[in-house]
Amino acid sequence: MMTSHVKLRREKGSLAEYESQMKDLRAQLTDQIKILDSQVEVKQQQLSDLSEFLRRRGDIEAEYARALDKLTERFTHKTKKKEQWGQSVCQVWSVLLTQTRLESREHAALGDTCCNTLTQGLAHSTEDTHRLHKRSKEVGIQMQDELLKVTTEMQTAMKTYNQYHTDCLIAEGKLKEAERLEERQTGKSAELGLGQSGGQRRSSVKKMERLMEKRHGRVQENQLKCTKARNDYLLNLAAANAAMNKYYLQDISTLIDCCDLGFHLSVERVMKCYMASRWRIQKTEETGLKQLEAAVTSLDQGGDRDALLQQHDAAFCLPFKFNYHPHEGDQVCEVSAESQVRYELETRFQQLQSRLAAVTLETEEVSKTLKATLTALLDNMCDSDCNPSPDVLSSLSNEPPGGNTAQKLAIAKRRANQQETETYYFTKVKDFLISSSLNVKLQAKHDLLQDAIQKAEAVDSDPSRMHCARSLRVRKSRPVSQFCHTLFTTDIISYIQSSGQQIPVVVESCIRFINLHGLHHEGIFRVPGSQREVNHIRDAFERGEDPLSDSECDLDSVAGVLKLYFRGLEPPLFPYDSYSQLLECGQIEGVTEKALQIKAIVSTFPRPLLIVMRYLFAFLNHVSQYSDENMMLPYNLAVCFGPSLLRGLDSDDAVARQPQVNDLVKTMILQHDIIFPSQSELPGPVYEKHMTLEQEYCEPITEEGDGETEPLPSEDEWEAVAMFDYVARSPAELSFKQGELLIVYSKASCDWWRGEAGGVKGLIPHKYISMLDGSERGKREEGGGGGGSTGNLTAEDPQTENTTRSQERRHTLDTVRQGSFKTTDRLPFGQADRPAVDKDMISRQMNSVFKELLSRQPAVPPSTLATPAPSSSSSSLPQAAPTAKKVGFSLRGRALFRPVD
Repeated sequence: MMTSHVKLRREKGSLAEYESQMKDLRAQLTDQIKILDSQVEVKQQQLSDLSEFLRRRGDIEAEYARALDKLTERFTHKTKKKEQWGQSVCQVWSVLLTQTRLESREHAALGDTCCNTLTQGLAHSTEDTHRLHKRSKEVGIQMQDELLKVTTEMQTAMKTYNQYHTDCLIAEGKLKEAERLEERQTGKSAELGLGQSGGQRRSSVKKMERLMEKRHGRVQENQLKCTKARNDYLLNLAAANAAMNKYYLQDISTLIDCCDLGFHLSVERVMKCYMASRWRIQKTEETGLKQLEAAVTSLDQGGDRDALLQQHDAAFCLPFKFNYHPHEGDQVCEVSAESQVRYELETRFQQLQSRLAAVTLETEEVSKTLKATLTALLDNMCDSDCNPSPDVLSSLSNEPPGGNTAQKLAIAKRRANQQETETYYFTKVKDFLISSSLNVKLQAKHDLLQDAIQKAEAVDSDPSRMHCARSLRVRKSRPVSQFCHTLFTTDIISYIQSSGQQIPVVVESCIRFINLHGLHHEGIFRVPGSQREVNHIRDAFERGEDPLSDSECDLDSVAGVLKLYFRGLEPPLFPYDSYSQLLECGQIEGVTEKALQIKAIVSTFPRPLLIVMRYLFAFLNHVSQYSDENMMLPYNLAVCFGPSLLRGLDSDDAVARQPQVNDLVKTMILQHDIIFPSQSELPGPVYEKHMTLEQEYCEPITEEGDGETEPLPSEDEWEAVAMFDYVARSPAELSFKQGELLIVYSKASCDWWRGEAGGVKGLIPHKYISMLDGSERGKREEGGGGGGSTGNLTAEDPQTENTTRSQERRHTLDTVRQGSFKTTDRLPFGQADRPAVDKDMISRQMNSVFKELLSRQPAVPPSTLATPAPSSSSSSLPQAAPTAKKVGFSLRGRALFRPVD
């Protein structure tokens, strides 16, 4: 019985366990429905959020597309106005605008897709998800009910089994109890058998047998029922476990798939459509970026420059070449290297060669520096700190604010270095352009002079003209002046008044010498000369001589003498009282206004000073015009002459005010024609740019020819006068000056004569001469005869009378010059009353001058002197007949003496 009770308790525990499992199963199934419900809510929220995102993204894309379109239209309108589409940069700009326009269209399409197509699809997906979930939930509930039904049936079968098994156990217990009872009765019967009757024993045995039989039948019946119940329970248990396994392993997944039916596909379709639009945009951008990259790669600075020049051809095209315009029929159109200017051109050519070599070397050095500077500047511009790459930009964007202070400082430093390099680069660009331009100009002059000299050498080497002597002029020394005035360290006004020279002789002689030989000399007035030679020239001028008659004088020393003269003037050329006023003019900004104010101050100076200033500053301006060759710009000349011309009484502030003085003198050099009065306003000597040797101080020098002497003119010759200057263009032609007397023999053609000029035979243009009639020829012959009468004076000894003749000649010239001044030309310093001129004395002095001049010519036979030489002036000397040496120069171009009023 104890065993039966234990089994019953165990069965009750199993039943309770089953009850607990069933309770947990029902709760789990309920949670599954809740989870599926929440999952569908999540899906619906995801679809809603995605739809809202796409709608907003569509609005943004549409707005972005409109902004891009406006941006494109704005700059397209601007670029159309510029009309510079031929340049590579403009091509890049065009590609950029086109790519932006296409990008705008693609973004507009994406915006429309997001706002309409995709949101509508997502709305449909939301409806489908809700509907499918509802149906899936219904199926799931049915499946759960089936599972619960199976488990309930299993539980019922378990309970039936437990009940029948309990009955079986009870029946077995009763059977065992009956068996024990039978054993007890049998024992008792054996003990009591002797005392009981046989009938009682049989009755008792039968009764026990019936009980045992009944009990055995009951046990067998209960065992059969228990076996059936157990079988039913085991079958239901297997079915419940199988149903539960299927539900959890298959049916739940199927239900979830039913809930998700079409959800992922809908999302995939929507996102694929979105990605297709984005890929289309990206493809458009990639295509545009490739086109933009090609345009950027084809950026060509030189091509843009050429396109700009071609597009604006009217503004940038090379102007027509400046043509030579001859004056009044002059047909010479090339540089002439005739004998009179041959030495000057050769000297200038040598100076040009030296200057050109220096400038070329300087240009090459500047070019190398410029290239190196350009490379450094471009490297600095492309530096990663100043122009960071996208990776650097992304890293900088991730840095916290204030964390890139060192980077900012480095960029600022590099920017400062870049600006400094730019300043240096443009300085070198300016130097290179100026130097290369100067090189081109010097090269052009060099080539032209070289051609002219080569042509002249070819003419000189022509055998047909080798026999003709070449005429050279050498400036002779001036006669020693009869005046004994101090030139240096004196008052210039007092000297002018006492000497009668409107331009002091040292100024006139030095300027003339520099004009003839030194305008192209490099560093004139800047490079110091020999102090010994400077002192020698100064002492010669102080003695009344002209030491610059020798062309071999050192140019720098002559320039030093001129500076020394003005530096030694006391008071200086500009009066002391005008020093402050002139410095105040330097504060005026406008050049014209400054020049007019200086003119107002200078106009108050005495007339002798104005004449000298006008002469000097015109000369300095002329020197500055050759700054390409002599490197003397107006400011450089101002630095050389400023301290000598303009200084104050107080020497302490001279250094501080020197820049103002230099700027003031520079303005006077540049604006001399505005500041100083013209010759019509102030009569007196003016500076001539193209000077020649003074005729009255020139002597003829001949060079031996290789041929025979020329015959004298025959009676078939005619005389003619040159109406214009003419420079020969070929070796067969002759060169001559206006007013020169020519001899013609016969006509070579309707436009040319065969004739002679200066002892050289050749062709003479008909339109440049005027034939002399009989009366004019007679007058010229009379002039020649008068001059010939002085030929007898050559017999006198020139050595014994050299000094006397020079003094008389100088006195005669000074007297004639004083007498030749008209009333309007007289200087305003008290020389209006002059003594009367003794014409007899002048005649005697003229004869002495003729003696001096003729004494320098070689002696000729009297028969030769009897034939008058052609001349163009009544005061010209007779020309000696040609011998082995020919006289190639005569005083035809200018009268020896001015007429006496």
